[in-house]
Amino acid sequence: MTTKLHVATIGSSWCRAGRSASFALFTLLAPLLLTGCGGGLQSVLNPSGPQSEHISRLWWFMLVTCTIVFILVMILLFAAVVRGRKAFPDPNAPPEKETRESERRRGLVVAIATALTVAILFAFMVDSFFVGRGLTAELDRKQGINIEVTGHQWWWEVRYPDVDASSIFTTANEIHIPVGVPVTFSLKATDVIHSFWVPNLHGKKDLIPGKISTIWLQADKPGIYRGQCAEYCGHQHAHMALWIFAEPREQFDAWRRAQIQSAAAPATASAQRGQQVFLASACVMCHAINGTPAGSNFGPNLTHLASRKTIAAATLPNDRQHLAQWVDDSQQIKPGNRMPPNKFSPEDMQALLDYLQSLK
Repeated sequence: MTTKLHVATIGSSWCRAGRSASFALFTLLAPLLLTGCGGGLQSVLNPSGPQSEHISRLWWFMLVTCTIVFILVMILLFAAVVRGRKAFPDPNAPPEKETRESERRRGLVVAIATALTVAILFAFMVDSFFVGRGLTAELDRKQGINIEVTGHQWWWEVRYPDVDASSIFTTANEIHIPVGVPVTFSLKATDVIHSFWVPNLHGKKDLIPGKISTIWLQADKPGIYRGQCAEYCGHQHAHMALWIFAEPREQFDAWRRAQIQSAAAPATASAQRGQQVFLASACVMCHAINGTPAGSNFGPNLTHLASRKTIAAATLPNDRQHLAQWVDDSQQIKPGNRMPPNKFSPEDMQALLDYLQSLK
């Protein structure tokens, strides 16, 4: 008897401990789950443009509606369970009358539930239709700009066309746009299917080899917005990101004027030696630096490399340490990319880094 009591006590303690642990775990995880609703640099819940506003509104409408439906279903289920545990009805009641009344109530409940379901689905359909029209309707692009984006494994080539050939330039992985101005993106891919997605500004758009896709968006608020390839494109798909910098028009125009310029001549002896190292190495087989004999477009254009915040498609911050690691052996950082290891002497590496960091 004592043993049984002891076992029961232990079991009861374990149950209380389990409930306490479950409650504590829920208390810790709930704030983490709720942080996902706060938006951020890459979130449809933090819209910063007209198209993303449409998408966000549809998302919230569907979430609120489905939450209400879920709560109602749980209430009805709980009521049915409680009612089922009550005593059986009076056995003296006429069975035929009880059956007819039950069938009528069940039929009424089913009819109401069906009508509500149809109404909700119809509301979703109508709202989705108008959101789709809002996404596909062209913005007023009279004062807009055009940008060409090409997806590669695994980086983004960004070209700013212009009627004046001398004003055309190419950069990589970072896109600057003016605030409040419609921007038309012409999208294409050279190898496999990629997908251009900046959730704070618009939905997804596929880049298909041999086809040019178009998407237009507008940033209504200054800021930095993260984009991502949203179509699996190979081993380093997760490391194919981009940044969009939405700036006031004056700041954007100043950035654009700077990008049009050729690379500045090396100002120090070390940077001059670094330029010689670059031009004498295999780097010129893949990269271009405007104003120098390097003119290959196989890899990212490096004319203004030092002005970028990140390297390797937003994989690493653009500082001296990470740049050295990337140049030395990028396969250790981003396996499968097309840049081979470059084994320079310590002196040549330091001179090369001085040169690359002068390209602003």
